[in-house]
Amino acid sequence: MTSISSLNKVHHLGQYGNFENKDENQLIKIKEIKNIFIYQVVKFKNSKKNNTEIMVDNLNFPEVLKVNSNDQTRILWMGPENWLVISSNHLLNELNEKFSTTEFAVTDISHSRSIIELQGSDVLEVIKKGSPFDIESLTKNNCTSTVYNGITITIDNIEDSKNQIRIISLRSFGESLYHSVTDACLEYGYKAI
Repeated sequence: MTSISSLNKVHHLGQYGNFENKDENQLIKIKEIKNIFIYQVVKFKNSKKNNTEIMVDNLNFPEVLKVNSNDQTRILWMGPENWLVISSNHLLNELNEKFSTTEFAVTDISHSRSIIELQGSDVLEVIKKGSPFDIESLTKNNCTSTVYNGITITIDNIEDSKNQIRIISLRSFGESLYHSVTDACLEYGYKAI
């Protein structure tokens, strides 16, 4: 079975908006993160297992609003006893081995999410245009759930300078979110890569 990108009909490479007479480094770069594995791990209330003892891809499960990461994997705290594991590695077997089905639910949600990555000096301004969240307070390896023009999203801050973030949404809202984000980027100019 071939995986079809959730943004394959809307994400077209090129430069858009106010890009003329600007150096390429001044443009916001937008790309879809695809061909990636996403797993949701939820700890059951009756579980006696201490999740801080468990490691996946040599990473502990983070605390409130934090992200633990390495070059291949990011683990995002999504709520009490609830995490997203986003990886370029297929980790389902490792997750199933480490998390007992009587204490944790592990679900492969790879095909039910869209991930848009933004990079550039005006990324925070783009987020401010559609989200009530105080994006200035989000530091490196922090994440939060919020809305962007009425679409529920998760923001994952990748880089210290806050110039590189990922926006995660349900796949069914992917195209609407992409249009909303790219519309907000037109003022600054953007390059779809």
